[in-house]
Amino acid sequence: MKRFALFVGLCLAQALVFNRIQLFGCAIPLIYTYFVITFRRNLPHWASLLSSFCMGLTIDMFSNTPGLTTSALTFMALLQPYVLTLFVPRDADNNVLHTSVAAMGWGKFFPFASFMLFVYCVVFFSLEAFSFFNWQQWLMNIVGSTVLTLIFVMTFERIRK
Repeated sequence: MKRFALFVGLCLAQALVFNRIQLFGCAIPLIYTYFVITFRRNLPHWASLLSSFCMGLTIDMFSNTPGLTTSALTFMALLQPYVLTLFVPRDADNNVLHTSVAAMGWGKFFPFASFMLFVYCVVFFSLEAFSFFNWQQWLMNIVGSTVLTLIFVMTFERIRK
């Protein structure tokens, strides 16, 4: 029930509040990525792909970006367990079942979340631009949105802790 409440809360927050925020013409907070970043370590792969697909489809319907968020978020969920093993080995303590600051510590969670958000923003803005004609704007969108979303993710983790 907690995950479902998080799903609904992030969808509503993104659709009603965060879609209207755009700092300096390039930084958009993409807070729904927090849902994928915090998947459990032992979650079945099909469940993470299906739930991220549903999250992306819901955000796409509210944001009028057909398929853009769905494809980028599903790709992020595809990579999440493999990237997580880079930061938390499989034979690590069973206390690290949840992906959070409380379980991983700031030293492992921050680089993990940064990398995942960077990958998401690269895929998202590459699909959105669909060309590298204006590569400076593309690069500013990636960096700005990654940093702004990372600030929100770390704030959520600080509150959650």
